[in-house]
Amino acid sequence: MVNKVILIGNVGLDPEVRTLESGVKVARLRLATTERLFDRQSNETKEHTEWHSVTMWRGLADVVDRYVRKGAQIYVEGRLRTREWMDKDNNKRYTTEILADTMNLLGRRGDAAGAEGTFGVPPQTSEAPAYGQQPYGGASAAPSADTSAPGPVAAPVVPADDPDDLPF
Repeated sequence: MVNKVILIGNVGLDPEVRTLESGVKVARLRLATTERLFDRQSNETKEHTEWHSVTMWRGLADVVDRYVRKGAQIYVEGRLRTREWMDKDNNKRYTTEILADTMNLLGRRGDAAGAEGTFGVPPQTSEAPAYGQQPYGGASAAPSADTSAPGPVAAPVVPADDPDDLPF
């Protein structure tokens, strides 16, 4: 089974970053994605904007805290997660969010600077924690504190006369 979300959008507000009592950082942000649809009847292009809640833990939360601001364009890969909570009137509420595993800083809208970096965390092997709980099964399973962007990865070179070189 697959639960994977890939989004490219613009951050709507400065991210909310908190440090829990355990020292674990968590960041939440709102990401806007916009689809442009052409209406043949009216002969005009219409836009539909969808808002997504994205949650990032530990190293990704630290990167968000340092580099992401309102208006930044980012690429996010993660999983959908629905959680249940009680509001102030004791009504049961549900919210669906994206738990991010990877994030790329793409720059601001109209910014020609291009990609600034790729950040990620190792895949989780168990259920993700509810918001406010410690992820990754404790501090020993935490990703390293090094959040620097990895360098470019070179593609393998395949000689043109290689019989295993497939045409697709």
